[in-house]
Amino acid sequence: MLFLLYQEGPSTKGIFRRSGSAKTFKELKEKLDSGTEVDLARESIFVTASLFKDFLRNIPGSILSSQLCDKWVSVLDQGNNEEKIKSIQRLIEHLPRANVVLLRYIFGVLHGIEMRSEENQMNAFNLAVCIAPSLLWPPVSSTPDMESEFIKKITSLVQFLIENCCRIFGDEITSLFGDI
Repeated sequence: MLFLLYQEGPSTKGIFRRSGSAKTFKELKEKLDSGTEVDLARESIFVTASLFKDFLRNIPGSILSSQLCDKWVSVLDQGNNEEKIKSIQRLIEHLPRANVVLLRYIFGVLHGIEMRSEENQMNAFNLAVCIAPSLLWPPVSSTPDMESEFIKKITSLVQFLIENCCRIFGDEITSLFGDI
């Protein structure tokens, strides 16, 4: 999924914003969940993007770890960008290795899409609005007002992560998928 999103996302207007066919999504999700081989390259990239967001939402405790939720949402309250980046890097060190590897690939894809935002209309803010709720959620449910405030904070955090991903994850993030 990530490879296809890396390949097609930068040239796809509204990637992650538009959803694909609900019927196709449901059928593919059932096939993937049952372990059936699926050729996503034959499907709409919007269905693949929806499947990927669904995959992220189903990671127990979220990829950024709901246990660290308060620390994540307070990162942007810290001093300058350098201090924010250092805090983010320290938080990343507390995540399981598999989460860190997946995060690097996710932000490699998002960076590639954002670099061509004039073509695809998905700048860092638009990407963050679409993907942030799939990356982190609070460990306990809350009121709609608190949830709305949380989504604003996590969206700002994800926008910052996209805009600074090379400094956070290293410049090699731009070449994780090799030359296509």
